[in-house]
Amino acid sequence: MSAQQLSRRLRGLAFGGDYNPEQWDAAVWKEDDELMRRARVNLATVGVFSWALLEPEEGRYDFTWLDAHLDRLHANGVAVDLATPTASPPPWFSLAHPDALPVTAEGVRLTHGSRDTYCLAAPAYRAAARRLAAALAERYGDHPAVALWHVHNEYATLCWCDHVAAAFRTWLRARHGSLDALNEAWGTAFWSQRYGSWEQVLPPRATQWHRNPGQSLDFRRFWSDEVLGAYREQRDAIRARSDRPVTTNLMLPGYQNLDLWAFGGEVDLVAIDHYPVAPGLDAAADTAFGADRARSFGGGRPWLLMEQGTSTVYDGDRVLGKEPGEILRHSLGHIARGSEGALFFQWRQSPAGAEQWHSAMVPHAGPDSRVFREVEQTGAAVARLGELAGSTVTAHAAVLHDSDAWWALDVDGLPSAELDYHDALRRAHRALWDAGVTADLAHPGQDLSRYRLVLAPALFLLTDAAAGNLRRYVEHGGTLLVQYASACVDERLHARLGGYPAQPLREALGVRVEEHRPLRRGERIVLSDGTEAGSWSESLRTDSAETLARYTHGMLTDRPALTRHRFGSGQGWYLSTRLDEAAYTALVQRLAAEASLEPESPGLPQHVEAVTRHAVDGRAWQFLLNHRRDTVPLPDPGHDLLTDTGVSELPPGGCAVLRRF
Repeated sequence: MSAQQLSRRLRGLAFGGDYNPEQWDAAVWKEDDELMRRARVNLATVGVFSWALLEPEEGRYDFTWLDAHLDRLHANGVAVDLATPTASPPPWFSLAHPDALPVTAEGVRLTHGSRDTYCLAAPAYRAAARRLAAALAERYGDHPAVALWHVHNEYATLCWCDHVAAAFRTWLRARHGSLDALNEAWGTAFWSQRYGSWEQVLPPRATQWHRNPGQSLDFRRFWSDEVLGAYREQRDAIRARSDRPVTTNLMLPGYQNLDLWAFGGEVDLVAIDHYPVAPGLDAAADTAFGADRARSFGGGRPWLLMEQGTSTVYDGDRVLGKEPGEILRHSLGHIARGSEGALFFQWRQSPAGAEQWHSAMVPHAGPDSRVFREVEQTGAAVARLGELAGSTVTAHAAVLHDSDAWWALDVDGLPSAELDYHDALRRAHRALWDAGVTADLAHPGQDLSRYRLVLAPALFLLTDAAAGNLRRYVEHGGTLLVQYASACVDERLHARLGGYPAQPLREALGVRVEEHRPLRRGERIVLSDGTEAGSWSESLRTDSAETLARYTHGMLTDRPALTRHRFGSGQGWYLSTRLDEAAYTALVQRLAAEASLEPESPGLPQHVEAVTRHAVDGRAWQFLLNHRRDTVPLPDPGHDLLTDTGVSELPPGGCAVLRRF
């Protein structure tokens, strides 16, 4: 189903959220019908955690209650995103199949009592999940309420049990072919780790000190493939019985051990759950980061914000509330960057249970509340945007992401614990966002020719093929910024001998790194241009690159810190330290200017977010989100879909969606 088909089925963009009617009684269901109409809800995710009700004992299904709710929702004009509830097995399953309970890396078998308490590699679990998905699709495959299938929920649980060990060995045989090849890849000559039989090979469980890095990396790859296999089994069981699109919800950058590029190629539309990790302006920037990730992983497929919180901002050990107006701004922030709607977890705040304090569209206070009034306002706004369904966003800048590079920075024994992969990605994206530049995430091995500027903030692992691809990108006219600790290892986690980065990329950068020089925690250094940095430094020499800033401390005094190399028709920049926020943002803005990348809407002050969606017929819609506390005049006024009037300024916190055709 295309984005336009989904929009036609919903009569507009999607708006709604997870609906758990089993927590309530008939009087509340009646009120729900009325409130959903008031809030313009047209899509409800149903059944995510309902395994115990759907299958009260093994092999016996009870669909009576679900029949009634799907019929009721359909009669009320609400379509259904029907979930398979396999993320939360019921107590009877765990008692009947104790071997399907997950085991930690320390060897502790967990017990039933939370969600996600299963082992994906356990045969009993996989068989039960397939049966349940097939039974649901058999009954509801052509139900008029069902618009979308939602497999599982936030695949996240890792396991180190004996089922996993057996599956891991099977995966390793397929990947490496022989024990000799595995021993070579993992460098088992060190520490007397050489394996003499496949039975000796285990997952990277808790051990005395550092685990083998190659083993750890392969385990992360294996587990991502295992999850994808479990998803495919349910998806295929559904597809055999239903023609509705199938997806699963992907989560925060580091929450799921998944190769999101691989998942993006297997779903009919990309669905994400997004919860900001800091309040205020940081939440707005994080919303853009999450949305750009989702748009990128689908490779042109439509995408949908499946979950967000009406008043949920994770901030360390606190869950903060959102400020007035942020429900609308965050929802529009996702839609601006391509989402086919905005959904929430959940419709009504739970009265009991583990997530009773998770915010919802109808809070504990009920509909007479600020939150629900803002939900109504947001629903009305989304309902006015149906004409832009199926339109897309085009970016001319990219931040490089590779799951292998992430997992490589998570192994034991690295020189610094401050090499934080997702922090580096967020930081690079934030610098572009601050500059008003819309960005994709891109894989280092894909065609990058459509991007004028590419940032590579954390490619610790880089294959020869990807290094060659980046070299060609620069040679053919691209502007590339590579940051410290990049291309240091190959796909086996073997160090690049003869200096870093990998040779094809080194040619484009014109530098060779001889030595990593991590800084002490909290240590600050000043470069020759007056900018400050911390965390990391490197001893490098230039082959043919121009030095733009030098170190001024210790043994690195007068050594290059920031370089530029004109190579072919493009430029390769190398940054060997972690600049402070202001200096890093200024560098990225300089690179954007040199790459002829202008802000989406020149003339707007910083932090008035501007993003444009384009339709294939030439129509365009510009989203303007004012994250500032002052009124901002618009350099190019227009007709606003949200108010159906002309607008020439944005009030503090204001939003507009302007027709640009």
